Amino acid sequence: MKILQVSTADSGGGAEGSAQNLFRAYRECGHTSWLAVGEKRSEDPDVFELPKDAAPTVVGRILQKTAARLRKSRRTPPGSRRLARAFDTLAVPERRQARAAGREDFHFPGSRRLLGLLPEPPDLIHCHNLHGWYFDLGGLPELSRRTPVVLNLRDTWLLTGHCAYFMECEGWRTGCGGCPDLARYPGVKRDATAANWQRKEEIFAQSRLHITAPSQWLLDCAKSSMLEATDYRLIPNGIDLNVFRPGSREEARQRLGLPQDCRIVLFVAASPHNVYKDPQTMIQAIRMLAETEDNTLFLCLGRKPPNALLRTGRVRHVPFQSDPAVVADHYRAADVFIHTARAEAFGKTVTESMACGTPVVATDVGGIPEQFANEEAGFLTPLGDAEAIAARTHQILSDDPLRERQARQAARNGAGYSLETQANRFLEWYAQILAESKT
Repeated sequence: MKILQVSTADSGGGAEGSAQNLFRAYRECGHTSWLAVGEKRSEDPDVFELPKDAAPTVVGRILQKTAARLRKSRRTPPGSRRLARAFDTLAVPERRQARAAGREDFHFPGSRRLLGLLPEPPDLIHCHNLHGWYFDLGGLPELSRRTPVVLNLRDTWLLTGHCAYFMECEGWRTGCGGCPDLARYPGVKRDATAANWQRKEEIFAQSRLHITAPSQWLLDCAKSSMLEATDYRLIPNGIDLNVFRPGSREEARQRLGLPQDCRIVLFVAASPHNVYKDPQTMIQAIRMLAETEDNTLFLCLGRKPPNALLRTGRVRHVPFQSDPAVVADHYRAADVFIHTARAEAFGKTVTESMACGTPVVATDVGGIPEQFANEEAGFLTPLGDAEAIAARTHQILSDDPLRERQARQAARNGAGYSLETQANRFLEWYAQILAESKT
């Protein structure tokens, strides 16, 4: 098969990483595999960057070049990518007007030339996250008439008038409007959410789409929305089980230079503006634990944690690690992994932690309960309940037999999410889609 995937970039975490993993897996299986992205960061010849049309004015073109330099820079200061998006928006009148009116920005004409980038036509197009300011959603009707299109839901943006997750709001079911939080990512300036929702409904009605999601929760949301499709398929995200697998806690700590004679709690800090990851609940839970847990080290992987946590003297920051093997060692070195979220379709870090044999304390929201299958691999806690997170974490840290039982069950749960299984399920579905399209 000749498979084209579409994603925001060819490296990163979450949806970007999943698309990249599938792109490589298909190629290793002997299929022709291409990846079209809004931002190309690698030198892979099978990755194509979607063209960006030049702005109509000199000032606009200067802004676009500045934005490109910000994105390509190896040393990007905090907020530089947000600034680059702002420059790109200011450079093009249509994008400025849409933003001022509260309309979602679909003015990316380069994405309509998607098929012209490839050396030959693909058999099928698999689209991942489309709200990364690079894709014209209005091109889906024509694209799906020419080639079968799979839309891989990563969140609920395709179902709403602007936000990536509707959380407690039910407006997405009936048409949005009267939005309770316009700033919620991807934010809009004015409440045109009803018009945005209607515009998406019209685009979908003119398209022939195949919908997939990593959790039954998200797939059920799609079926209850205006996103009518030819078919719907549940295919959970996979991870590389050759990397994320159980191993010696002592050896992992030795490789990382971590102490052997203490408990370790691992967590990932989110942006303070990311309401979906609920950083405030995470901060409260870690502070509670730091005040009560003796002989315990708290490791924050990735983004630097807030100063309020660093000042406790119990929290150590581990900068972003590009090597998955090093990330896996951090899971193995930990006694428990904490994951807070107010909205989550599928927790990649939850799966990775489980696969490494580390119990998880996570919020009972979205698709996360499906990953647990039961609570024997850790504990699920109520939404936004820092006290419950701290109490469940303490329970694991203070009860060795419990922690060991949960570690074994976590490893069994994680072993069910292999990248090979995910790729094979998609390939089987692709073959079915192509066979049906010829009848």
